[in-house]
Amino acid sequence: RIGGLGLKVNISEMDVRISKLPASACDELKSAAQTQIYQDILSAALSEPAFDGIWLWGFADRHTWVKNFYYDDAPLIFDEKYQKKESYFGVHNALKTLCPGGRVGEMSGGESAQCFLEQDVDENGNAWGEMWMQPEPDEVGNEQKRDDTTKEGQPDWL
Repeated sequence: RIGGLGLKVNISEMDVRISKLPASACDELKSAAQTQIYQDILSAALSEPAFDGIWLWGFADRHTWVKNFYYDDAPLIFDEKYQKKESYFGVHNALKTLCPGGRVGEMSGGESAQCFLEQDVDENGNAWGEMWMQPEPDEVGNEQKRDDTTKEGQPDWL
């Protein structure tokens, strides 16, 4: 809809945080989730004619802003030692679809592979992200919200 207004579409300051996935999720599962998100978002963006660019919020986990403001995480496409992570290859695969003969969003496997942008389920009928997506947790701190008499939880400057 934004492109329909004649405006350019950009993704700015992207990172994909994974440390808050359930503790039961192994590192491979967290990496798979991060890779899938990077690849799918970029693939979808590349299919939009008004898409103009993507900027990541840094490139290596060693210097991620998330650690200074929130919690320990590894949200970028290079690790602490500046080595490519699996998520790097998700971005790489999305960009490869722009090659001659490629199809935006095409999964590895050529023409017979399903396309991220055309399918919400895999060949086994599993929904996208089913393996690693978790239901939203109950809000922590509800008791604080109930006792809040200052503008119903709004910041004090409003």
